[in-house]
Amino acid sequence: MVENRPFLTFVSHAVLILGVAIVAFPLYVTFVASTRTVEEVLAAPMPLTPGSHFVDNYIAALTRGAGEQTAGVGRMMVNSLISALVIAIGKIAISLLSAFAIVYFRFPLRAFFFWMIFVTLMLPVEVRILPTYQVVADLGMLDGRAADDYQRRRAEQEARLRHEE
Repeated sequence: MVENRPFLTFVSHAVLILGVAIVAFPLYVTFVASTRTVEEVLAAPMPLTPGSHFVDNYIAALTRGAGEQTAGVGRMMVNSLISALVIAIGKIAISLLSAFAIVYFRFPLRAFFFWMIFVTLMLPVEVRILPTYQVVADLGMLDGRAADDYQRRRAEQEARLRHEE
């Protein structure tokens, strides 16, 4: 049985609206800050109305990034798209080939290999982040300038070691 209690309906809606305002306000402040200059954002009472630098700030973020050593968001999005496509196509290709082999060929430990492939395909990206990072770090490919510095320091260390011998 559904009861019509106008006061309870009003209170529940007021609580829900208050909850939405509490969650949405930081997002709104972030948006407003993105449309203003750094000086305006750092001013003691930051204005809560959007500024006039919306287009300039977003073009700068998409093309130049946050500084000299960072890439723009546009480049990062293209890199993410390429990575996602390569990973997805690679997973599909490996899955097709392994499924074909497991279904059409008879070999020892077939069920074991099926489950190993299945389990590894189900691993989320979060599980593989640390090993992938470690491999990239060991290869000195973490960042363009940082990688150059790492390789330069490594070459200097090797030269010092050779010189000491």
